[in-house]
Amino acid sequence: MAARDNGIVVRQIERSVEETVERIKSILSAKGITLFAVIDHSGEAAKSGLTMPNTKLLIFGNPKGGTPVMLAAPSAALDLPLKILVAEDVAGQVTVCWNSGEYLQQRHGIPESLLANIGVVEGLVKAAMAG
Repeated sequence: MAARDNGIVVRQIERSVEETVERIKSILSAKGITLFAVIDHSGEAAKSGLTMPNTKLLIFGNPKGGTPVMLAAPSAALDLPLKILVAEDVAGQVTVCWNSGEYLQQRHGIPESLLANIGVVEGLVKAAMAG
């Protein structure tokens, strides 16, 4: 599935949210990419007495890649560090979503030469889906 008009790329995955999150965390660690946080949206909803399908947001990055992007296009700091959303819908289907590098490039005027710095998410997701 290609990026939607809003720049969000969505992929269905045949793993649970927990398995997917753990695979992504492992891949990030192996690549030396810092995992800054995992936001458990559904867990926080439950604490407030609300029901939400399992939904987690991973926030990660590497200053060596992100800093040049933010120096060239300071507003990119609004979307960095990079993020991957792993969510289950009410039917139990799990999807992985992220902002496409091209969308971020266009949104913030990031130079073409730095696109690779923000385009790493697709490779991470492909690795998480493999196997």
